[in-house]
Amino acid sequence: MPDLTILRPTFSLDEAVQLAHNLYNLIATARELPSERDQNFHLTTADGRSCILKIAGLTESLEVLELENALITHLTRHAPISNLIPKLIPTSTNQPIAHATTNGTRYPVRLITHLPGKLLADTKPHSPALLHSLGHTLGQLDAALANFEHPAAHRTLRWDLKQASFIADYLHFISDAAQRELVRGFLDHFLQHTQPRLDGLRHSIIHNDANDYNILTTNQQISGIFDFGDALHTATVSELAIAAAYASLHKPDPLAAIADLVCGYHTAHSLTEEEVSLLFSLVAMRLCVSVTMSAYQRTQEPDNAYLQISARPAWETLAKLAQTSPLLAEAAFRHACGWEPVAKSTQVTNWLRENGSQCANVLAVNWRETRPIVFDLTPGSLLLGQLTDPDDTQAFTDLLFSQLISKTSVPSVAQKIGIGRYDEPRRIYTADSFRIPGNDRDEWRTVHLGIDLFVVEGTAVHAPLPGTIHSFANNTARLDYGPVIVLQHDVTPYLTFYTLYGHLSASSLDGLTIGQPIAQGQKFAEIGDFPDNGDWPPHLHLQIMCDLLPPDTATDFPGVAAPSQRATWRSLCPDPNVLVRIPSYYFPPPARSKEEILALRHKHLGLSLSISYQKPLHIVRGLGQYLYDENNQPYLDAVNNVPHVGHNHPRVVEAAQRQTAVLNTNTRYLHDNLVAYAARLTATLPEPLSVCYFVCSGSEANELALRLAQSHTGQRDLLVLDGAYHGNTAALIDISSYKFAGPGGAGKPDHVHVLPMPDPYRGLYRGSGVEYGRRYAQHAQEIIEELQAQGKGIAGFIGEPLLGCGGQIVLPDGYFQALFPLIRAAGGVCIADEVQVGFGRVGSHLWAFETQGVVPDIVTLGKPIGNGHPLAAVITTPEIAASFANGMEYFNTFGGNPVSCAIGTAVLDVLILEKLQSNARVVGHRLLDGLRDLQTQFPLIGDVRGLGLYVGVELVRDRQTLEPAAAETSHIANRMRDKGILISTDGPLHNVLKIKPPLVFTAENADFLVKTLGEILGEVIE
Repeated sequence: MPDLTILRPTFSLDEAVQLAHNLYNLIATARELPSERDQNFHLTTADGRSCILKIAGLTESLEVLELENALITHLTRHAPISNLIPKLIPTSTNQPIAHATTNGTRYPVRLITHLPGKLLADTKPHSPALLHSLGHTLGQLDAALANFEHPAAHRTLRWDLKQASFIADYLHFISDAAQRELVRGFLDHFLQHTQPRLDGLRHSIIHNDANDYNILTTNQQISGIFDFGDALHTATVSELAIAAAYASLHKPDPLAAIADLVCGYHTAHSLTEEEVSLLFSLVAMRLCVSVTMSAYQRTQEPDNAYLQISARPAWETLAKLAQTSPLLAEAAFRHACGWEPVAKSTQVTNWLRENGSQCANVLAVNWRETRPIVFDLTPGSLLLGQLTDPDDTQAFTDLLFSQLISKTSVPSVAQKIGIGRYDEPRRIYTADSFRIPGNDRDEWRTVHLGIDLFVVEGTAVHAPLPGTIHSFANNTARLDYGPVIVLQHDVTPYLTFYTLYGHLSASSLDGLTIGQPIAQGQKFAEIGDFPDNGDWPPHLHLQIMCDLLPPDTATDFPGVAAPSQRATWRSLCPDPNVLVRIPSYYFPPPARSKEEILALRHKHLGLSLSISYQKPLHIVRGLGQYLYDENNQPYLDAVNNVPHVGHNHPRVVEAAQRQTAVLNTNTRYLHDNLVAYAARLTATLPEPLSVCYFVCSGSEANELALRLAQSHTGQRDLLVLDGAYHGNTAALIDISSYKFAGPGGAGKPDHVHVLPMPDPYRGLYRGSGVEYGRRYAQHAQEIIEELQAQGKGIAGFIGEPLLGCGGQIVLPDGYFQALFPLIRAAGGVCIADEVQVGFGRVGSHLWAFETQGVVPDIVTLGKPIGNGHPLAAVITTPEIAASFANGMEYFNTFGGNPVSCAIGTAVLDVLILEKLQSNARVVGHRLLDGLRDLQTQFPLIGDVRGLGLYVGVELVRDRQTLEPAAAETSHIANRMRDKGILISTDGPLHNVLKIKPPLVFTAENADFLVKTLGEILGEVIE
């Protein structure tokens, strides 16, 4: 056993300060940095300069220190990474290396510049962009070192991955037997498959220790690399393997993190296929060396916490890597390099293209005589929109086979064959077995890797090619394909691939033996029925596998892949239609990509139409409080208040479908839906609000409200709130300071008079009590008196009971109570814009204006009134309605049509039956409490405000100056999107997180939102 005793220096802080003064003529303060073999002190001078004093341990030879100095000098002369490397600072006598003595022992001393930035270990998140930057930077470093030589670099070092087999002598220090065997498994693979091939790789001098405590970051980019003490001449790919080992720590999906690193490295310093082939084993071995030496060093220095800093996450990552197929890892890394993920795939697909036409029919079907029906099973499928529960196999079967069975035939006999497409993201994979860990959030396996042939149970399955039985199993608990048979096809002496047949009858497995030959065209199985076939509608799942994935058996091979791994799995499992040979004209054109959709938006839609989030979402389905993208990945919707009772609520959908099938026309005909809904709606409002006008949007509602006010008063001048937004018509833009005072706005019209925003947090008067409400209201009296002095009156005032675009502002107590009498005394009317906040959202009341203790003269409703259907309303008093009836007819073609009224009634029903107002109150309290708890932890949160499920979180960089944190707010909203939660930003200063989910939002949803926001705030602060 070699002597691994570490002889570290033991200089005190005072001694370090004295050394800096004696050797470098520096007057500085010092703090010690963590280190394994040497001592490092961060020095700060009185004038703000910063540098690192390095005192080498006795294990370091002078030759190695000279190597390190020469390497740093070489790198600082080579762009583009010179700015990332610390500079050497000679002593006051111009020596690169000095010496110092403590306790009778003499140690080498050097001084280098201090690089700005944050340790990679302290940087959150390790985003794909950051990992790509790390890989790219290391690639640049190795490219710059490719021709660098130094004799001291040709040394034996235990951290050289080529020498990793030395840990065999240290395995007994790992006390846990299971962990010991875990390392032994990786070591055996390394000895048999990796180490013999290392000498054939390219070699160069490398940094050799790019761990997350030797890397600095700034703004999610690498800003520095330091500590070249382990530099040596070895296999170049070891650089990437070592960095990847540490970058994979703390990652639910280590492969994805490593692949980002590989992609960045390859763009700067091209990898070879052999290097990529060995990378997975080298990454694992670096972690094995780390945990083994940690176990050993714990026996030598039990109190040295630094030695154990990576042990636990390294063990966790090794356990994940042990469950990962090396073939799949290599495929992921090859894809990151821009190559065909599975090298063998090209051979297999070429052979199949050349020979596929000679295959026997799997189902003995002549496609010219039997026209298939290609099902749409994607998340946005209109067919599956009829399926309320994807786990209801009977309903699913009935739905699919209703498309196949002729009404005149015996119901059990299919007249056509249904096709489930290859490479199709699907809605139906909802069981927990399809969920896999992701680095930002969990991901669902939804991309189908085979082709499905839907026919009645008992249909014979024939072999398309000659082969042998490789394996079979009755995996009824495995939802990917239930009872399954895998055939092995040795089509040439050098080419083997496999075909998988799933969802068979259990009896198909009777009498089979491993290695049993199966002739081309031979019947060898039958299609099963649910639930014995894995509990799916009767069909055959056919899948091609270029290779198998140990340690899994072939019968455990996945039939569905995660969208993020789609390219890899497509390469491993090419399109089986080359065997089935369904004519291409039966298939619909491929779905448009996000890029294609964006391009068409830019071409055909106005440029002023914005898109949410830096990475746009392609949303194709909604359900309850969730939205689903084109790959059926869920997003918790915490910002869309339009689907008030939940996306696609079945009661609302049913009401629309039922009435649409009968009649939809205008209001010039009598119809019970119109009057019944009007009576029902007005009954929720206080007297004298009893007359309805139905329109199609909130903007139409507010525009009509203005006309009512002007007709009733004979005046045009209007009082509005600063920061308010009331709609997108010309008249409404004129009264919305959020628009007319913003980018592209034309400024305030003469007839519009802006009241200061009654903002208790950063307004003129900072408080929410009644006295503040009265002080804000007094500004209206000042404006009224000015107008009266000019001989003018007012039409009235329009305002939201909670300001939306103003930043989710909760008005001071008594503001409307003090304001409304002033407006009415001047002859004006009071309009409450409930478009955003009505229908129980505030929790305590059905209507938000009720929280202010007032009754408006006009109320406008929109957005939630129809749960997304174009429905809105204006409700006013009989007196105002009478003054509007001046001979000019008001007619809205489809305002109040029978379908809209049926939908509006259904929304009211759901509100009552599901007690959603109460839910908004309870869950809203929980959400606000959680957010206020975060406020105590993170100074970035200046204010938390809201009522019910209408919540704003204002972010500031300084709680005293209230400097808005707009950039941080945008970053957080986008990071929440990355983690699967949709919120937005708002406010005049763009620094308010807007939270206004559907009212079906649960306590668990609120807790998840708060927890995730806390994690992201931690990233921002760090």
